[in-house]
Amino acid sequence: MAEELVTVARFTDYIEAELAKQVLEDFGIKAVVTGENVANVYSGLPALMDLELQTLTSRAQEAIEILESHNKPGDAEQPDKPDDAQE
Repeated sequence: MAEELVTVARFTDYIEAELAKQVLEDFGIKAVVTGENVANVYSGLPALMDLELQTLTSRAQEAIEILESHNKPGDAEQPDKPDDAQE
């Protein structure tokens, strides 16, 4: 029997959904974004968009943990300050 897909995250922005998909794929987790055709057609109506990021049931918990760890505030890398920058 084939393994089912489960939703691990929801988005209203197509680009954010694709970035999250890429993060999972960087960790070796295959994922798909569903609803992307609706997003492309109705890009000016975010309230109507319901994009779902889905992966296999066996990898769902791992995917959720990865996405949560990448969405923590303050995790973004700060650009290096030039040596002569004053604080």
